[in-house]
Amino acid sequence: MRIVVDINHPGHVHMFKNFIWEMQKRGHKVLITATEKDVAFWLLDNYGFDYINLGSYGKSLIEKLVNIPVLDLKMYLKVKKFNPDVFIGLGSIRAAHASFLLRKKCIIFEDTEHSTEQIKLYLPFVAAVCTPSCFKGNLGKKQIRYNGYHELAYLHPNNFIPNPDVLREFELTENDNYVILRFVSWNASHDLGHHGLSLEDKRKAVNEFEKYGRVFITSEKPLPDDLNKLRISASPEKMHDLLYYATFLYGESATMASECAVLGTHAIFCDFAGRGYTDEEEQKYNLIYNFYDEATMAKDSLNKAIELLKNPNLKPEGKKKREILLNDKIDVTSFMVEFVENDIIGRSYEVQ
Repeated sequence: MRIVVDINHPGHVHMFKNFIWEMQKRGHKVLITATEKDVAFWLLDNYGFDYINLGSYGKSLIEKLVNIPVLDLKMYLKVKKFNPDVFIGLGSIRAAHASFLLRKKCIIFEDTEHSTEQIKLYLPFVAAVCTPSCFKGNLGKKQIRYNGYHELAYLHPNNFIPNPDVLREFELTENDNYVILRFVSWNASHDLGHHGLSLEDKRKAVNEFEKYGRVFITSEKPLPDDLNKLRISASPEKMHDLLYYATFLYGESATMASECAVLGTHAIFCDFAGRGYTDEEEQKYNLIYNFYDEATMAKDSLNKAIELLKNPNLKPEGKKKREILLNDKIDVTSFMVEFVENDIIGRSYEVQ
C-alpha cells in the first residue's frame, strides 16, 4: 500500500509517527507532506522522517484563505508521481482536495467541533472522518467513532514510557512541584475574534505559582522579558516526559491539556469553546478543569489552580485517575493501522 500522511502542526507529527513506523515495518510505502507550523519541521527532522516541504499557509486569515488552493495544487503536484492508494491527515483540507483530484481515498481524523469551516471544506471529498466517541457533532454517514483520543496514538503506554532522566536537565526530581504554562498564538481560523489570557493574567498566574514551586512556560508567540526568562529550554520531544511528572498544566492548549489527562497530570484549560474530549476528561475522569467564559476564566481558573497546588496528594491522585481512563480507552495507533489495512471504509465500525 502507498500512503500519504499530511502534517500541518507539531501535534500531527506525534499523532502519526507510530502509525508511520508501524506501516513501514509492515512493508507499506509512506510519503510525508508537511507545512511549516511552530516546531513541526524540527520534530520531523528529529525523528528522522523524510518529508516534502509544502511551505506555509501564513498567519493572517486572508493569507490562509488565499493559500488554500495554492497548497492544494502544491500537494497534488508533489504526490502525483507517488501514486498513493490513500491519504491520511488530521483536519487536512489539502489532503482531501488532492485525494479527490487523484481519485484516491482520504481518511481524516477530527476532534475539534468548532472547526466548522474547515470541516465543510474537506468533508465532501473524503471517504471517512474518524472522531473520538465523545465528539459532539454528527458528521453524517462518513463519520467513524472510536473510543479514544488523538493523544492516545502516542501517549498510550504501548507507545510511551516516561523518562525521568529528562528531569535532571532542570535540576528536578519526580517529587518536586513544578507547573507548566502553555500559551497559544490564537491565529487558527477557528480562533477568529478570540484572544485568550491577557498578559496581566499570565503574570498573575506566574506570581502565584512561584509561591509553590518552579514555573516553566511554553508559548507559540513572543513573550516579554520577565516571562520569556521562564520559557522552557527542553527540546520539544522531551515535553511529554515533563508533562508526566508536572504538578499540573495551566494554559490555552486543548491538545496539551488532553496530553496531560492521558498521562495522569491534571490540567487547567482556558478557551472560548469546549471540545467533546476535554469535556469528557473533566466530567468522567476529573483530570481537566475547563474554563470557557472569557469574562471570568482568568479569575476562576487561577482560583482553581491555587486549590490544586494546596493538595499534597495531587500527583498520585492523577495517576490513579489515569488508570481508570486507560482501562476505558483504546490504543489509537492500533486502531489506525487496523482501519487502513483492513480497508473498512464504507462499512460499519463498532466503537471499541
